[in-house]
Amino acid sequence: MHIDFLSVLPEIFEPVMRLGVVGRAATEGRFTWRAINIRSFSTGRHRMTDEAPFGGGAGMVMKPEPLVSAIRWASAHGPDVPAPPWDAVDTPAPSTREVREGRRVVLMDAAGPPFTQETARRYAALEHLVLVCGRYEGVDERVRAHVDELLSIGDYVLTGGELAALVVTDASVRLLPGVLGNVASTLEESHSGGLLEYPQYTRPRDFEGALVPELLLSGDHAKIGRWRRQQALVRTRALRPDVFSRLTLTEEDQRLLDEADGKPPPPRRKRSRRKAS
Repeated sequence: MHIDFLSVLPEIFEPVMRLGVVGRAATEGRFTWRAINIRSFSTGRHRMTDEAPFGGGAGMVMKPEPLVSAIRWASAHGPDVPAPPWDAVDTPAPSTREVREGRRVVLMDAAGPPFTQETARRYAALEHLVLVCGRYEGVDERVRAHVDELLSIGDYVLTGGELAALVVTDASVRLLPGVLGNVASTLEESHSGGLLEYPQYTRPRDFEGALVPELLLSGDHAKIGRWRRQQALVRTRALRPDVFSRLTLTEEDQRLLDEADGKPPPPRRKRSRRKAS
């Protein structure tokens, strides 16, 4: 997998992309990345990437020419080609964007659908992900015709799309094969199965009078698994009712919730016996 960041502040990515799980994955060759300065594709003495909006209004809007040129360049050049310097005399870009299966160009935009764990899984299956980071009051509307999709990480405003792009990268890269030592970690964590993760405990057993549930010390993995499922259901219902409302509960899930609520179990149906003829 290869990830391209398109930004007017490419220096933001270097410190984060060299640390932690993501940094280790890059060092091990699990994926590659490149930060491309949008200014490399602007012209003029000051390499401007923004202008005042037509019709007036506060703030500046990112110009379409450098952004679209950067998108086309990233689509045409593989990970072995270094990003052009921002002060290059001329950075040629193709006249059209190469559309290829396995690549998505994503504009970080507040108007896009919210980023979810399912989106992260979809991106982790790609060969090439291009994350376009806007700034200022946004990007020229005509840029949207040159991306595959818009994406938002929440209903709030950031000064730029760079932090959002890093969130998307972290959530997606950790799903790549071999990045996490324990594959089960990605299967049992919050949102992977539509639920929040169950409560976790480690040593010491007694922390200032707060004890680890005795069941977790029993070694009975069947009962522990049932307890964890119950706690995940209860926690999701309490903390994220919006997520809980979208769940399709099994009969066992409902029994677990009823048990947690102190409701008596429903009477079992008696099997009818057929008389032998």
